[in-house]
Amino acid sequence: MSDHASHSDNHHGFAHPMPVWQLLAVFVALILLTALTVLQASLGLGNLELILSLIIATIKASLVILFFMHMIHEKPLNAIIFLSSFVFVALFIGFTLMDAAGYRDSLEYQQIDSTPPPAVEHAE
Repeated sequence: MSDHASHSDNHHGFAHPMPVWQLLAVFVALILLTALTVLQASLGLGNLELILSLIIATIKASLVILFFMHMIHEKPLNAIIFLSSFVFVALFIGFTLMDAAGYRDSLEYQQIDSTPPPAVEHAE
């Protein structure tokens, strides 16, 4: 008999669906957007700062979802299901904010007096 072991090589190379240069370009874009977030935070834009931060974060999340999670190559049904979850989260947050705004006027806020009481003099 033969001492030669039978070996079946079923390992086929997995081709990545995206070229490396494209992944590196997305990575560089994420780094630049992070630097932009830090820069705009140091400008002191007031209320606009929050809006800009959320817009930049949404763009960064979209890049990660599309390219690193490979949603750009998925079937449209998967994208619809994924995006519908964001719609439901927005609805839940929206209804919560509407509910909180509905009873905000009925709350009574007490102003705390931070001045110390007058000193009492002792008579001798």
